Amino acid sequence: MQDFAGRAAIAGIGLTELSRRSGLGEQALAVRACRLACADAGIEPREVDAVLSYHLGDSAPAVAVAAALGIERLGWHNDIWGGGTQTASILGDAALLISSGLARHVLIYRAMNGRSGRRLTTLPTGRQDAYTRPYGLAGPLPMFGLAATRYLHDTGLTEEHLHAVVAQSRANAAANPRAQRRDPLPLDDYLRLPYVCSPLRAADCCQENDGGCALLVSGVLDGPRIRAVVRAGGPGCSAMDRAPDVTTIFSAYVAPMLWSASGARPADVDAALLYDAYSWLVPRQLTDFGLTREPGPYLLERRHAWVNPHGGLLSEGYVHGLNNVAQAVRELRAGRSLALVTGFGGSYGSAALLESG
Repeated sequence: MQDFAGRAAIAGIGLTELSRRSGLGEQALAVRACRLACADAGIEPREVDAVLSYHLGDSAPAVAVAAALGIERLGWHNDIWGGGTQTASILGDAALLISSGLARHVLIYRAMNGRSGRRLTTLPTGRQDAYTRPYGLAGPLPMFGLAATRYLHDTGLTEEHLHAVVAQSRANAAANPRAQRRDPLPLDDYLRLPYVCSPLRAADCCQENDGGCALLVSGVLDGPRIRAVVRAGGPGCSAMDRAPDVTTIFSAYVAPMLWSASGARPADVDAALLYDAYSWLVPRQLTDFGLTREPGPYLLERRHAWVNPHGGLLSEGYVHGLNNVAQAVRELRAGRSLALVTGFGGSYGSAALLESG
């Protein structure tokens, strides 16, 4: 077991409205989400002594957010560069601060105007941009679309299986008032949608929206406990020039390390919050984490309905994955016992296990 296991609890969560145009700056979104998280935990923002955030040059700095919250004596703080890879591992940073005695209450936030402001779909992703941009293919879609094509070929999965992921996401989101996409998506309608980057249609890609999300992690308050966190990676779909297998995503590296670090087994997980930036990542993670050995029938029979019960990043919205962590807390508060949350960044990423307090 990791030294910090069970010593930090997620005592509060906060999520702003998710929209296509917030009308607010990133700092205002961050402050609003942080106030909601503190109120949910039952403390005043001034009681916070550490603030962490992750960003891609598109968010408000921790010092500015702390000042706006009225935190007069700010302790440890950090603006961590990174996107989806940080979604789960930032929980480890907070747990380490608490277990080492450097903080009692840690605020984590991610705020972004991902639709009305800086859109992640157009950000450079590496050396392959020099080859894809002349053909109008910008951002991460060409890279992950190529990996998806190979993944479907190797596994025998088809667009029908991708549809099962998306359609179930919409079905799960139907009862979620926060969700951006709650309308059903029959197979025929899905197949009529144009490709964005084959084999991915727009429905296969996460939402682009504005919003803020925050967590209050505490060493003295009750809530779901952080049991284990792992961050790792290797050559794969985000390092295609060096990859023996371009379909290998972070979960292939992280999963065995997570089970070893936690002492848990895949069968123990009763809430799975998987980073579903693209539909094909769901079956890949399901198999890598040992949640199924036969993703094809598992998807078509909708046995994955328990995954991302709020609709995930495909349907609820996208705050760089942190809204999935907030949902994990809701699931554990509602009676689940062990939640898996993941953070994707190609072949690099993170995962955490949270357990009921």
